[in-house]
Amino acid sequence: MKRPIGVQIKGSIYSNDGKDLKHDEFLDAFIEFIDRKGWSFGGGSSQVDEEGNKIDDIV
Repeated sequence: MKRPIGVQIKGSIYSNDGKDLKHDEFLDAFIEFIDRKGWSFGGGSSQVDEEGNKIDDIV
């Protein structure tokens, strides 16, 4: 059986309106998108600042 070929994502996602994007807010939308497409995701994510440095989750 052929193994599926997927996509690896490396990068940061920011809000276009200048507001902070909360980690939980992003994850909820991302998981909804993945589920809606019938795809799966394996990996991790973290909250980052405007320079891409990992920070504690904002609330």
